[in-house]
Amino acid sequence: MLAAIDRFFGLTEHNSSIRQEVLAGVTTFLAMAYITVVNPGILSAAGMDFGAVFVATCLAAALGTAIMGLYANYPVAQAPGMGQNAFFTYGVVLGLGHTWQSALGAVFVSGLIFILLSVLPVREWLINAIPRSLKLGISAGIGLFLGIIALTGSGIIVSNDATIVGLGDLTEMPAIFMLLGFVLIAALSARRTVGAVVIGMLVVTVLGWLTGAAEFKGVVSMPPPMTTFLELDIVGALDLSMVTVILTLLLVDVFDTAGTLVGVANRAGMLDERGHLPRLRRALLSDSSATAVGAVLGTSSTTSFIESAAGVEAGGRTGLTALTTAALFLLCLFMAPLAQSVPGFATGAALLFVATIMARALEDLEWGDVAESAPAIVTAIAVPLSYSIADGIGLGFITYALIKIASGKASRCPMAVYVVAGIFMLKFGFLS
Repeated sequence: MLAAIDRFFGLTEHNSSIRQEVLAGVTTFLAMAYITVVNPGILSAAGMDFGAVFVATCLAAALGTAIMGLYANYPVAQAPGMGQNAFFTYGVVLGLGHTWQSALGAVFVSGLIFILLSVLPVREWLINAIPRSLKLGISAGIGLFLGIIALTGSGIIVSNDATIVGLGDLTEMPAIFMLLGFVLIAALSARRTVGAVVIGMLVVTVLGWLTGAAEFKGVVSMPPPMTTFLELDIVGALDLSMVTVILTLLLVDVFDTAGTLVGVANRAGMLDERGHLPRLRRALLSDSSATAVGAVLGTSSTTSFIESAAGVEAGGRTGLTALTTAALFLLCLFMAPLAQSVPGFATGAALLFVATIMARALEDLEWGDVAESAPAIVTAIAVPLSYSIADGIGLGFITYALIKIASGKASRCPMAVYVVAGIFMLKFGFLS
């Protein structure tokens, strides 16, 4: 049995062991377990049942991660992505007025397109053609958007008729506990503590229970009914007004996946002599199929998690790491009461910390080249202030194309950028 596991995953070839891989899988799980609470919290704002989304999140993470481990043999875990879930709720459902069923349909369609791109050579053209500066701007913009959601959700930032937004009452318990949780998570991360986000969330959650700011509902029970299963509305997703929604879901998923795979594979020493990813097609197929499956289960886009790097740092080198993480997500199915006991200020602390991590992407911009940095900054600012990831990305693509043309560098702008910019110009002109 042990020899068969060794051969299947290539443990000896990767200078690893079963014990090392299992410990790495546990490490990855602890680093990203917050998603089982944060994702239902965000999607429930779209009118979806918290318990049903909790089950869908655990199952999507378990299935997607297992596929990545067994098919691609990567030590990479998957789960509903941060940013994609915010776009799903605040952009598509609350922003554009679509039903969450139609939004799930859009996620499913984007997953099918991603699967097609993963099979065809066009995947490399799409991933490589989009300028790096725009990718960085999108990542930072989504991070800042998550930060806005966290700060407004806890009452730290409130609406203000004179200045649009203003500072809320910092003496209120949600604001105090959210800031306390954020500081604790950041401090533990600075100390390289494994599971810093989970620990910070649990500490302020317990404090909330003790002070009456949150309600304890138990720890273990049978999984809640999954009322979101097969509730996706594909017909509604094919409406003309959903074109840019699907495009945005696709672009964010593709770039997020590509960046995560490259980053994690680089840390694991998996890149070949040309710097290319081994078994790239299998990895992309694993990710794209997980998105489609997640939509069927009832959750937003599933993607590869950068937190997988924590498991790689702990020694994970093969798909056995991912398989271990997948098994732990399945065990989470029986902890729905505990998930429902975690208050909004605890998940807000996690969101704000994730925001700070994603915003760091701006440090890698080519600041000396205004034609590259300016559109990226516009994207990063427009995403949170427009309260729409799609509109922010669209504005970024349009400004990038126009600046290249006006500065006499039109030939240096990839055709893919002109195509995407044209689609968004049509959207802003006729579909808004």
